[in-house]
Amino acid sequence: MKLTLRTVGVFTLCLLLTACSLPRGAGIEQEITAGANDADADFAMYPVTRDFLPTLAEWPVVGEPELNWITASAGARTQIINPGDVVAITIWDSNDNSLLAAPGQRAVNLEEMRVAANGTIFMPYIGDTRISGLTPQAARARLQSELEAIVPSAQVQLAMAAGMHSSVDLVGGVNAPGTYPMPDQSYSVLSLISQGGGVSGALRNPQIRLMRHGQLYGTSIARLYSEPHLDTRLVGGDRVIVEEDRRYFLSLGAAGIQDQHAFPQDVVTALDAMSIIGGVSSSRADPEGILILREYPASALRTGQRGPRQERVVFTLDLTTSDGLFSARNFRIQSGDLVLATESPVSSVQTVFSLFGSAFGLVNAVTN
Repeated sequence: MKLTLRTVGVFTLCLLLTACSLPRGAGIEQEITAGANDADADFAMYPVTRDFLPTLAEWPVVGEPELNWITASAGARTQIINPGDVVAITIWDSNDNSLLAAPGQRAVNLEEMRVAANGTIFMPYIGDTRISGLTPQAARARLQSELEAIVPSAQVQLAMAAGMHSSVDLVGGVNAPGTYPMPDQSYSVLSLISQGGGVSGALRNPQIRLMRHGQLYGTSIARLYSEPHLDTRLVGGDRVIVEEDRRYFLSLGAAGIQDQHAFPQDVVTALDAMSIIGGVSSSRADPEGILILREYPASALRTGQRGPRQERVVFTLDLTTSDGLFSARNFRIQSGDLVLATESPVSSVQTVFSLFGSAFGLVNAVTN
């Protein structure tokens, strides 16, 4: 059986049309960024280069709370009595005619005396005595001095149990959460976490949140380990929360992995992201067309040179040049970013040539 030249031409044309409509895992860069320079474009496009990075550094961070942290400060190595603390006082008196003790007794126990809001406690024969702001030793000496004027033979013993203003709460991803009394005024965040059994190993990039007087502060446990001056001392009533890093980014297209990825560390660069997603498909992806899509709030739009032109922004990375690679290493991924590996136009051409080869092979086989 013979195939005419016209039949072969029609068959080849069908193959071309079929190749043009083959399904793809992602668009080609030119398809996605088409219209970026139009006056009515609803997104802005920025190539990531060395010259662009300083401008980007002035733009706001999106997708995560901007939390400050409190640097460490020195504190006394002793406990300080605060309003709300509980003290137990024992008064010893060897006098047979003691004003305080009953006949035959040598001690009077005044247990669970809570320090009032004004910093005082009530003592028999003395009245209200301020002990707030003193160490337990200094408070004992003050009570002893005031009591000696009335009962010269009396001796005072004082023990302290921390109240809510001399204790801190540890919540979340530790082995032993709970309320912990402060042993002294140098009790720090890492000391508290250590006493709570340490951070759970199941947490990815554990984050530390410190709630103090209604204000929330935050950093990561890794940063506290690497920068000891940030291990701030605690204040009575503080609440320390240990939780997993909630930030994430997405990967789609001709990427090694198409998924949602948690941040494994404080800073994730574009090159880190490429490693996390398993790189890109060597047969499909366009290394000159790695796109990072991000949305900014309307409040971040450019005033002068401190923000993007549009809320929707497409950053383009070219991983075939040294400037593109170095710039990608200094480009920080933000929570919610989409990393899109576009399809290479070459892959479609290769598909067409493959179909051509198959077609002519089939023609030769039939002709023979």
